[in-house]
Amino acid sequence: MGIFIFLYQRGFRGTIVDYPGADPLKDVEVLRKAMKGFGTDEQAIIELLGSRSNKQRVPLLRAYKTSYGKDLIKDLTSELSGDFRKLVLSLLKTPAEFDASELRSAMKGAGTDEACLIEILSSRSNEQIKEINRLYKAEHKKSLEEAIQSETSGHFRRLLISLAQVKLMCGRDIENSISREMSGDLESGMLAVVKCIKNTPAYFAERLYKAMKGLGTKDRTLIRIMVSRSEVDMLDIRQEYIKNYGKSLYTHISGDTSGDYKKLLLKLCGGND
Repeated sequence: MGIFIFLYQRGFRGTIVDYPGADPLKDVEVLRKAMKGFGTDEQAIIELLGSRSNKQRVPLLRAYKTSYGKDLIKDLTSELSGDFRKLVLSLLKTPAEFDASELRSAMKGAGTDEACLIEILSSRSNEQIKEINRLYKAEHKKSLEEAIQSETSGHFRRLLISLAQVKLMCGRDIENSISREMSGDLESGMLAVVKCIKNTPAYFAERLYKAMKGLGTKDRTLIRIMVSRSEVDMLDIRQEYIKNYGKSLYTHISGDTSGDYKKLLLKLCGGND
C-alpha cells in the first residue's frame, strides 16, 4: 500500500489538488458573502478558487443556483473586471469546455491564433479531443474540423485536421504524419507540434516565457496554460522554466502581472523554485 501511494504521488505533477472535505454549499456561501454588499472581497475569492481542484470548482455553479437562485457566472462577471475576471471565469469551466471556448476564440474574428490551435490539439489525449469535439459541435453547430477547414489553409490545415481527428496522438505517429504530409520547409507550426510531443513541459515553459517576454503580456496564453496545466504537469513546467530561462516561473509572473490577477496566478503556479 505504501509503495502504491508513493508511486501515485510521483505520477501526479500538478500544483492544484482536491481540497480535503470541500463542501460546495459552504463554498458558495463564501463566494456569495464575498460579493454581497458594498465592495467585493477579492481575497476570499482567490483563497477559495485557488485551493479547489477543477472537479470541486465546477459544481459550484449548480450549488450557487440551488442556494441563491442566481447565476454565479453573471454575479462574478458584474463584480470583477479585466484579466482577473477572465482567470476566475476560466477556472469555473470543465477542461473540455475551456479548451472548446479557447479554440473558438482562436478562430473567431480577423486572423487565427495558430499557436493556440497547435497548443491545444497537440497536447490533449484522444479522449480529451473527442470531448472537445463533442462540446464544440453542440455549441457552434459545426464540427471543430469544419471550423479549422474554413479558418486555415494548405499544409497547416491538413496537420491541424489530422490532430483534431483523433488519429494520432502517440508521438511517433505524429512525426510520421508530418513527414508524410509535408514537403520542403517545416513551418513553425510543425516544429511546435514535435516540440510539444517530445517534451510537453518544456514546450509549455517556452509558451509561458514568450507570453511574458518583451513588451506587453499575452494574457490569454498565460491564463490558458496556467489554468489547463495546474492539475497536469505544472511542477514539471516549473522545473523546465528555471532550467531553460534561469529564473523561476513564480518570479517571472510576479514581475509581469499585478493585483488580484497576480495573486491567483501565483496560487496556480503553486510556489517558487
